[in-house]
Amino acid sequence: MIFTKRLRDGVRQGDITCSVRIWQRPHVKVGGRYAMEEGRIEVDSILPITLEDITPELAKASGFKGVIDLLKIAKHGPGENVYLVGFHYIPPVAAGSRPKPKKPVKAAKPARGRSRATAAESPRRSRAGRASR
Repeated sequence: MIFTKRLRDGVRQGDITCSVRIWQRPHVKVGGRYAMEEGRIEVDSILPITLEDITPELAKASGFKGVIDLLKIAKHGPGENVYLVGFHYIPPVAAGSRPKPKKPVKAAKPARGRSRATAAESPRRSRAGRASR
């Protein structure tokens, strides 16, 4: 799930644990974990609601000043279905974050003047790309 930058601190601190989303269909599933910066968001619930269900209290619990502020962010695409998504933040250590893998070690290039295979080991190829006898 993607959150506007001004909400991310509240999500990380656990002050924001729900979000109103207006989608054509749900984009998350209960139990799913979704990357948010270093940690993860785990979805606890998805409830279909109506626009009338969005109260000033719900808007504030979602991290917004009011209903209009919430709707400016929530309504940005062609979706018409309203969902209340409950979630919690999982910090990086608990989320099982692993350090980025190191770049793979490349095989050493053969020294100049030496071929990778001797002529006896390497089949000759014709111009058509097929091995010849």
